[in-house]
Amino acid sequence: MHTPDTKAAGPERARRLYVYNGGFLTQRRVRRILALAGYRISLGRPTADDLIGVWGNSPTAHRGLAAATRHDVPVVRVEDAFLRSLFPGRSGTPPLGLLIDHKGVHFDPTQPSDIETLLATHPLDDSALLDRARGVIARMAEAHLSKYTAFDPTLPVPAPGYVVVVDQTHGDASVTACGADRNRFLEMLFVARDENPGARILIKSHPETRAGHRPGYFTEADLSDGVSFCTDPVSPWTLMEGAVGVYTVSSGLGFEAILAGHKPRVFGQPFYAGWGLTQDEFPVQRRQRNLTRAQLYAAGMMLYQTWYDPHRDQLCDLETAMEALAAETRAWRADHRGWVASGMRLWKRRPLQQVFGQWKAVAFEDSPARARAKGRSWMVWAGKAEVGHEAAMRVEDGFLRSRGLGAELVPPLSLVTDAQGIYYDPSRPSDLEDMIRARRTLRPDQSRRAERLVAALVGNALSKYNLGGTQPALPEGPRVRVAGQVEDDASIRLGAGESRTNAALLAAARAAHPDATLIYKPHPDVEAGLRTGAFDASGVADLVATQADITALLGAVDTVWTMTSLAGFEALMRGVHVVTTGAPFYAGWGLTDDRGSVPPRRREDVPLLGLVHATLIDYPRYFDPVTRTACPVEVIVDRLASGTLPRPGVANRTLSKLQGLLASQSHLWR
Repeated sequence: MHTPDTKAAGPERARRLYVYNGGFLTQRRVRRILALAGYRISLGRPTADDLIGVWGNSPTAHRGLAAATRHDVPVVRVEDAFLRSLFPGRSGTPPLGLLIDHKGVHFDPTQPSDIETLLATHPLDDSALLDRARGVIARMAEAHLSKYTAFDPTLPVPAPGYVVVVDQTHGDASVTACGADRNRFLEMLFVARDENPGARILIKSHPETRAGHRPGYFTEADLSDGVSFCTDPVSPWTLMEGAVGVYTVSSGLGFEAILAGHKPRVFGQPFYAGWGLTQDEFPVQRRQRNLTRAQLYAAGMMLYQTWYDPHRDQLCDLETAMEALAAETRAWRADHRGWVASGMRLWKRRPLQQVFGQWKAVAFEDSPARARAKGRSWMVWAGKAEVGHEAAMRVEDGFLRSRGLGAELVPPLSLVTDAQGIYYDPSRPSDLEDMIRARRTLRPDQSRRAERLVAALVGNALSKYNLGGTQPALPEGPRVRVAGQVEDDASIRLGAGESRTNAALLAAARAAHPDATLIYKPHPDVEAGLRTGAFDASGVADLVATQADITALLGAVDTVWTMTSLAGFEALMRGVHVVTTGAPFYAGWGLTDDRGSVPPRRREDVPLLGLVHATLIDYPRYFDPVTRTACPVEVIVDRLASGTLPRPGVANRTLSKLQGLLASQSHLWR
């Protein structure tokens, strides 16, 4: 067992772990997790100070057990974590964590394991731990996470009122360890039918059976009227929602059924049986304690298991590992059928391919008719959407974009997709609006995550482009920053309202604050000479802050005036009063002083943390340029803060300089 306190720092001294199973040697992720947990994989003859590693009750386990007996060396049992990966291990995907047990195996009732000892003896009365557990359970349900996550949460299940009977792979160690066999599964099916007369019985196939790796215990011969296989890759959470009963021998799905609110009927002796949360056909007599779902989860998922962060290559807590899996799963569910993309400039295609083409290469087709004919999910760059693109998903840069300008061809670290519209167009609803509205109330875990995110962004002085710069000397007294924008930008054209120029915005701010120090900050693209919007502001502004650090300015002013700039959102996170003259996505929720025309559909108060959660956690997708995989927002914050980002190549820098010379022809490359 490894506590969260030991995971971050790593072990002081690795113990040699002698293994007799090739999987320990061939599975790189397994070796790495064990190394970080303080075990050094070794071959040969162990000594009294060493350990022998055995993979659960695998067919090769007897080799290690025999060696342990021969050399009188303790055994360490290793298994995949309960929240594992997109696909089963037999598909070649590495685990997100490991069970490392010094006493037994979690599914073998013949002797107590570390997890059973935890469940039986640990106080499990820490309110903070149990609050975390409840939050993570809710997050699992929200993101439709299971042991294997390559399923489609939108697939329908039968009308509610059915009974779920869980099949398992033939010969599974958790089945044989409790003495079960095919007859036990047939008995379970008989009891399910007998106890639920007239109800439809769904036999839930195992993912490995569905993938063709291993057969299950049930066959077609076991089906009859009212009994059918559920082989579609449906969400276990959706399946459990409509079930009136759940029957299992020892499947991890029984554990997830408990989390979903069921009290499953159990015909084996898995770790989750015997704690008052199951109906046990074969009770383990030494398990006499009654636990809550949160206690079971805290012990089994948070205290027992060793979790791995694939982006930072270190051990971590459950929440960090889960968000890594959630990001990967979100990307797979959206992308695995393939995309066709329209309106994408040549320089954008490579980054789009990296983000959306991990599972199937993106096809690029500008013709709406030919794009629709490909039969794939369809996206269009939001600023290029025209008549004929109504059915296409809109795509745009995210709000934590890069270290450098998009106009300089620096690829984005985040992108947003929107099925209804796009965040900067107030003339129509957007997915972001719905997400903001849904975050009017937050769970405690959601509030904590958003709060930590804001603290990290502010503490590391991060913004959309992260260009750095100087901090000008400012006089005492009231200070107002006016956020300059690119005047032909789509957010201005669609969302700025009647006042669409930087000069008009500056004049309005001066009229409202005649005695304040007025600081005008041009947009970085305008400063670089790549976009339109430059004008002489020196006659109105007290200071034109060219080359100034955007975040430093935000920390030094009392008020920000903007048409639709993201600077307004960044100011809100820093506690700065924000005046909007247009209708940016963050206006209309009770957080800004809105002088423009905001859509009437935005008439609800949303807390700042709710806005942050929707805008930076729910809406964008993030791409880690180091591991080249989907990732949660926190990884991008770390990359931007630490500077561990790939540098643009020579071709990128050359094209960027060429753009500066051809700024008047920007339509060729934007």
